[in-house]
Amino acid sequence: MDDTVEWLRSRPNYEGQIVAHRTLSEREASFADIDLESRLDSALADRGIDNLYAHQAEAIEAIRDGDNAVIATETASGKSLAYTVPAFERAMDHGGRTLYLGPQNALIADQDDTLSGLAHDLGFGSRVSVNQYTGRLSDSEKRDVRDRRPTILLSNPDMLHFALLPYANRLWEWFFSSLETVVIDEIHGYRGVFGTQVALVLRRLNRICERYDSDPQFVCCSATIGNPVEHAARVTGREKDSFALVDDDTSARGPRHWLLWNPPEYENPQRGHGSGRRRSSHTESKSLFVDLVTRDLQTLVFTRARQAAEQYATESSDELRNRGQRDLAGKIRAYQAALTHDTRREIEADLQSGDLRGIWSTNALELGVDIGGLDAVILDGYPGTRMSASQQAGRAGRGTDPALVTFVGGEDQLDQYLMKHPDEFFEADPEQAIVDPENRELLADHVACAAAENWLSTDDEAHFGDDFPEVVTELVDEGRLDRRETKDGIRWLHDGDGSPQHSMNLRTIGDREIDLLDARSNDVIATLGFDDAIRDAHRGAIYHQQGQTYEVSDLDLDRDVAELQSSWADYYTQVLSEKSVVVNDEIDAKSLPYDRPDDGGDEATETDAAATVHFADVTVTEEITGFQRKDRRTGEVIGEESLDLPETTLRTKALYFTVPPAVERDLRAEHSDWEFNGGIHAAEHGMISLFPFMLLCDRGDIGGLSIPHHPHTERATVFIYDGYPGGVGLTEAGFDIVEELMTRTARLIDDCDCADGCPACVQSPQCGNGNEPLSKPPAVTLLEELTATGETANQSDSISPQD
Repeated sequence: MDDTVEWLRSRPNYEGQIVAHRTLSEREASFADIDLESRLDSALADRGIDNLYAHQAEAIEAIRDGDNAVIATETASGKSLAYTVPAFERAMDHGGRTLYLGPQNALIADQDDTLSGLAHDLGFGSRVSVNQYTGRLSDSEKRDVRDRRPTILLSNPDMLHFALLPYANRLWEWFFSSLETVVIDEIHGYRGVFGTQVALVLRRLNRICERYDSDPQFVCCSATIGNPVEHAARVTGREKDSFALVDDDTSARGPRHWLLWNPPEYENPQRGHGSGRRRSSHTESKSLFVDLVTRDLQTLVFTRARQAAEQYATESSDELRNRGQRDLAGKIRAYQAALTHDTRREIEADLQSGDLRGIWSTNALELGVDIGGLDAVILDGYPGTRMSASQQAGRAGRGTDPALVTFVGGEDQLDQYLMKHPDEFFEADPEQAIVDPENRELLADHVACAAAENWLSTDDEAHFGDDFPEVVTELVDEGRLDRRETKDGIRWLHDGDGSPQHSMNLRTIGDREIDLLDARSNDVIATLGFDDAIRDAHRGAIYHQQGQTYEVSDLDLDRDVAELQSSWADYYTQVLSEKSVVVNDEIDAKSLPYDRPDDGGDEATETDAAATVHFADVTVTEEITGFQRKDRRTGEVIGEESLDLPETTLRTKALYFTVPPAVERDLRAEHSDWEFNGGIHAAEHGMISLFPFMLLCDRGDIGGLSIPHHPHTERATVFIYDGYPGGVGLTEAGFDIVEELMTRTARLIDDCDCADGCPACVQSPQCGNGNEPLSKPPAVTLLEELTATGETANQSDSISPQD
C-alpha cells in the first residue's frame, strides 16, 4: 500500500492534493477462554471460530451476569457474536426469547442468514428458531411467524411500534412474557427525531414487559461515540449504572493508510477562483476510483446521494472502457437502499467473492452487512461525522490485510476545516449522540399509544418522566384519553376510534403532508412534511428525485398537492425568508470567559462587563418571501422571484448570546453597520456548521438568527435553535460545549483565505437571507472576545459594504 500512496502522490494531475497521510498501525488479536455449550461451540468451530476475542468474551460474561451492555468497537470486530451467544444459550436452556432491532431491513436479512444457519447447525431439538418480522412479509407470512413462535425475532423499531406493541395482548403475549434479551443494533444511529421516537417506543416496550412480569436485558451495539453509556441509557430508558461498557477492541487489524485529499481550487476566474470553489469531490473521487481499480485494488466509494452513486458508477465504467479496460468496466456497480432485496444480496455476494472490483454506495453499506474485505475505501466528501467516517473506513482491510482509506474533501465548512486541521479529524474526541425523550411534542402521542396498548396508571410516570401528569391531563381534555376511578386508583384508557400508532410516523414530527405529483402521469413521486414542502416544493423550485430533475409549476395548499414538470434546468433554487424569535422561558444561563471592564461611562452596569450564554424555550416565526435561482457551477445568483406563502411557527429550544456593549462599540468604530451585521451573521453560520463536528447531527437539524437589536435582550443577539418542535436536545448539548464551539468557529473563519466569505467558512446553503450580509473580521473578533482566546485577527482588513 505504501507503493500505491507514492504512485498517487507522484502523478502530475494529483500534485499537492494529499494534505495529510496517517498510518494506523496493525493490531494483533487478543483472545480469551470462555465456556460455551458444546453444540454451540462445535457449530462455531465449523465456521472457523475456534476462539473468541477478549472483548466478545467480556460482553458475554457481562450479559450472563445480568448487566445491560454497550458494545462500542470497530466495524467487523465481531459485535454480533457477543449477543448471539447469550441469545442462543437462553433459547437452548429454557426457551428464553430475544428481540433483535435493526435499523435497516438489509441488515436484518443479513442477520437472519447468519443466525438461521448457525441455529440449523445446532441440530434437532436445540429450541433455537430464528425469524424475521418486517413490513416486507405478507399477512399470511406474518401469521406463520407468530404461529412458529420463534425464540429469536428479528425486526425494526417501526414494526415494534406498528405491529407488535399494539397487539401485545391479542397476538404476542407468548413473546413478551418470555422476552429476556433486547438487542439494539447500531444504536448510535438512533438520534435526533427518529432516535427520540425510538426511545419513547422502548419505554412503551418496558411497560408491556412489566405487565407480563418480564424484565429483559438490553444489549446495545454502537460505533465509537463520545457518550455510549449515557446514550444507551437515554434510548432504552434504563439507568446508566446498569450498563457494562465494552469498548476495548481486541480484534485483529492490518495497517490502515489514511489520506486526506483536497481537490484543487478552480483556476478559471469565471468559475470562482478565489471564492473557495473547488473541483467537485465527485469528479475527484471518480478519478481516484478508476485509478485504484485499474491497479487491481477492490475499491468502494461512499457518497451521500443515491443519484450520485448511480451516476458515478456509470461514468466510472465508461472511463474504464475509454482506457481499454472492458472487463473491469463490467465489474462496477452501484448500491443503495432503493434497490430490490435480491439485487442487494447479489451485489453483496459478488463483493465477497471478488467478482465485483468496484462499487459506489450510499451509507447503506456503512452498516454491518457482510461484504468481506476490500482493499480501498474512498469517502466522497465528509460523511457528516467522524463516527460515520470511521464506520465507512472499517469496510477496508478486514482481517490483517493492509488498507487504503481516502477522504476527498468537499467545498463546505466542515470538509475544509478538517483539510486545514487534519489533527482534529484523527485526534478530536468522538461526537456525542443526542436524544430527548422528554420532548413534549412527541411524548403526548406515545402516551396515547401506551394507553391503547395497556391502561395507564400514575406508576407510568416512572417510564415517561416528570411531565407525564400534565400530558395525561392534556390528553383527557383533548378527548384522547378517558380518566376512570377504580378500586386500585386512577386509570386512563385510550378514548377514540382507530389506532393512535398508525396516526403517527416515527421518522417525522407533524401530520400535515404535501404530495408531489408528476404532472405528466399524475403519479405521486414523493411526499414531504408541510414545513419541508414550502421550502423545497414552492412554485418555481427545482426538485430532484430518482435521477430526474423537476420544476414545481404549482403548490396548492388547499389540496396539499404540488405539481411538478420535467426540467433540464442547469441551476438550483434557494429560498429567501424573514424570521423572528420570541423568548418564552429562560431555562438556564452561564457566564462566558469574557471579562472586560466597560468604559461606557456612567450608564455602564456590572452586567456590561460580563457575557452570558442562555438556554431557553423559544418560538421561531418564519415566512418564505421568495427564492433565488443560482448557477449550479459557481453559485452565482441568476434570478430572483417573490412568493406569497403562509408563516410557520416552531416552538423549540435555543441557545443565545449577546454582543457585550464594549465589544459592540469597538466593532462599530472599526467597521460599518453592514460589516457589524455581517459579523454576527457570520458567527451564527460558522457555529451552526461546526455543530456536526461535536454532536451527531446534520447541519439541517439546526437553525439560527442573528439580529442587531433584539427586544428581549435589548442588544445585538445570536440565536441558534433546534430545527424540530420541542427540540431534540441538540442546542442543550451545544449550550454545554459552547466555549469550545465558539473557539473552533473563530479558527475556522480566520483560517480561510477568502476575503468575503465562501462555502468553506461562513456561507450556508440554507441561509434565508441569501448569505448577506457576511463579514469575517468582526465575527472572529467577537468570538475571540467572548472566549478570551488569542489575538483578534485581520481587524485592519475590513470588508466594504456591497450594494
